Order: sequence, then C-alpha cells, then structure tokens
Amino acid sequence: MEGKFVTYYRVSTQKQGKSGLGLDAQRKAIEDYLNGGNHAVLEEFVEVESGKGSNALARRPVLKEAIGYAKKHKAKLLIAKLDRLARNVHFISSLMESKIDFVIADMPEANALTIHLLSAVAEYERELISKRTKEALAAAKRRGVKLGNPKLKADNNKRKKQAQAFANNLKPTLQAYRKQGMSQRKIVEELNNVGIAAPRGGEWGLIQVQRVINRLGI
Repeated sequence: MEGKFVTYYRVSTQKQGKSGLGLDAQRKAIEDYLNGGNHAVLEEFVEVESGKGSNALARRPVLKEAIGYAKKHKAKLLIAKLDRLARNVHFISSLMESKIDFVIADMPEANALTIHLLSAVAEYERELISKRTKEALAAAKRRGVKLGNPKLKADNNKRKKQAQAFANNLKPTLQAYRKQGMSQRKIVEELNNVGIAAPRGGEWGLIQVQRVINRLGI
C-alpha cells in the first residue's frame, strides 16, 4: 500500500468528543489499515457532529475542510467506518459527487455500489430506531409520564451561552491564525504556547479547537 492520506474522524456528541469514546476505536481501525504500508498521513481532522439529515455534508465544516485539503494535496480521504460518514444515502451520493477519492478502513475493497447498498441499509435501520423511539415516548406520554427535565434544559442553555461568549471573545485570535494559514494542530500548539486557557481551563486539544471553530463558523 502506497499513498498519501488525510484521516477524518467523527464523534456524534460533545460528550463523546470530550471522553474520546468512539474515537479510540476509529484510530485503531485506521492504524490497522495503515500498518506496514508505505504511506504518509498528511493531516488529521476530528469533528463533533450528529451527522443526521440529508444535508449532513453542509453541516460538517471539518469534513468539508478535510475534503478540500485532500484534493489540494492529491491525497485520499481515509475514514475508519462507513457510519462515521453518515447513515444516509443522499449524503454518500453527495460525497461521491464531490469527486474525492476516499477509503473506508474496515472495508477497503468496497466499491461504489457496495457503499450505496450498505448506506441504504444503515439509513433504513436508523429510521426504524427513530420510529420506535417516538412511539415509545408517545406511549409514555399517554400514560401520564412527564418527559424532559426543565432544570437540565435550563442548565444546557446556560452552558451554551457561556460557550458562545467564550468563542466570541476568542474569534479575533482564531481568525488571525486562520489568515496566517495555520492548520488546526498548529492553532492548538499556538494557543497553548501563548498561555490562553481552554474553555474548561488547562491546555487545548484538537477537538476543543475544532468545537470553537465550528461554533464560530470560521
């Protein structure tokens, strides 16, 4: 195996992004695929995003950045598993239409037809799960079960406002770094070098930087 690769990882929630849950398994799959090959990983992109809906590609700025980077450097986009892209047929079709050369680490021999079929099955399974969940919640509501937690919702809104305020304060700095052509890894390094604390204190990590960049849309 020879070639240049850009790796893309996705975790579905901020909780997973913070804990690394799901990310370690993806890294292992990619490491196994690359093991012993004459290859070069040019850049790594990690995104925290749900990926739901047919417009998932438009709502994944990090994936768009990864695709652009791979095209610019004539590299292949390497993903651990198909479901880390999306369980949506339209999304997979859009990705293929972008003309990016991509590889799924856990099924490297898969062709376009295979990927379409697998994504169709995955989409069907997702819709079934969603339907069952809605039916279960509706049944619970009919029984008089109070759904949701007002206090939890208020806490979440407060955290979102605090996160947005933090991101807004950091926006000029991040914009300056981006104009200088810094990669996300370089931005992490620079923020730590100048002593700017991460949102929850301490040093910055790649996922934290990507989360702020996504929130600001820059």
